[in-house]
Amino acid sequence: MKKKNLICALLLCTASSAFSQTSVMEQAFQRADSIVNAIRQTQFKDVTYNICDFGAVANNNKVYNHEAINLAILTASQNGGGTVLVPAGDFYTGPITLKSNVNLHIAKGATLKFITDQSYYFPAVLTRWEGLDCYNAHPLIYAYGETNIAITGEGVIDGQGSDNDWWWMKGKKEHGYKAGMPSQKEGRDRLLMYAETQTPIDRRVMKPEDYLRPQLINIYRCNTVKIEGVTLKDSPFWVIHPLFVTDLIVRNVTIDGLGPNGDGCDPESCKNVLIEGCKFNTGDDCIAIKSGRNADGRKWNVPSENFIIRNCEMKNGHGGVVIGSEISGGYRNLYVENCVMDSPELERVVRIKTNTCRGGILENIFVRNITVGQCQEAVMRINTDYEQNEKCDRSFPPVVRNVNLENITCQKSDYGILINGLSQDENVYDVTVRNCTFNNVQKEGKNITGLTRNIKIENVTVNGKVLKEEKKKKAKK
Repeated sequence: MKKKNLICALLLCTASSAFSQTSVMEQAFQRADSIVNAIRQTQFKDVTYNICDFGAVANNNKVYNHEAINLAILTASQNGGGTVLVPAGDFYTGPITLKSNVNLHIAKGATLKFITDQSYYFPAVLTRWEGLDCYNAHPLIYAYGETNIAITGEGVIDGQGSDNDWWWMKGKKEHGYKAGMPSQKEGRDRLLMYAETQTPIDRRVMKPEDYLRPQLINIYRCNTVKIEGVTLKDSPFWVIHPLFVTDLIVRNVTIDGLGPNGDGCDPESCKNVLIEGCKFNTGDDCIAIKSGRNADGRKWNVPSENFIIRNCEMKNGHGGVVIGSEISGGYRNLYVENCVMDSPELERVVRIKTNTCRGGILENIFVRNITVGQCQEAVMRINTDYEQNEKCDRSFPPVVRNVNLENITCQKSDYGILINGLSQDENVYDVTVRNCTFNNVQKEGKNITGLTRNIKIENVTVNGKVLKEEKKKKAKK
């Protein structure tokens, strides 16, 4: 009788534990649904302003239409808002500035083709470049301090980046750079120095000869924003860069461009963000969550928080869903589900990259139901020693905690789980990988270096064999 009671107790305990573990993930995504329901939606007056009525001309590469487009946007906003229509045709343009209560609608068959003469993108505007506050080239589409704005439609926004235009400024031979040409190196180094020496922002004015390429879309200190349906291609630099934005929806957007630093969507110090139904084929991270770099990020101390990413497709890229590396303001509450990733050029599926220059607490990360054909390096990579040669104050150890992955399948990679903690601190802890299958793993199912704590591996199969639990590593005294 005692033996039977003991067995029943053990079965009850196991069932209770399994329920508790499952409910943690379920409860997390219930919170995600609540966040989605709370995001404010854009609304616009039922009035349309056709850019052709303001002087825009289609299919003529000698006519630049930004003055006409900006006039239409300004007129709509001053009259209480509405839709600014870009009709079918190719419209060559310089920089565009969005205003409150305006939906810039790119119709099916329409293409905005941004000219590549960088002189059109100066004088500089207030922005961030790789997480650093500065005045830099006017983004191709820019908004500052606006509310209730959108970019929608079935048309195309073409940054016309190529090895001949914009991309060579990176200074890489594979993108058209040749010996003796100028590049972004000196300008980038100077901007990094400005940040490390806490130079006032109004003295960080970058010039065309600094070659710091502009973003395709930069929405700065705005709220209630939607980007939906459009195709974004060949950006000079980051594609979508929302900065200090609250209530953002990016839905059914296609991002295609293999240029250097061609991140797909990089929300920085944003709150309440939904990214769904999007397709990414990028030259860098597909989605990279940020909150400022080093002293600049700590100065503002605004974390990114409450992101839901679902039903997306990732092909080429350094990472599918990434946190960092410019993450000094911290991050909390990420919910990723039902995504498909597959490319021999996709390096990682879930990636966290930071270092002791950044600091910040990165926490509450929930990822489930991800189907991966193949990736290069690892399904999950946590790296707290990213960019080792960066010149900076390295007295800010980051913290990565409460990371949860469940029901991820991958058919080919070098590693399943790859974690690089610090040697002096247990700064990576409470990481759980559960109910996953990694096939055709070329090197190791898991590779964990540095000091970590409470790394749980439960029901994870690598090349047909169950992966063993990671033993706790003791901190050095």
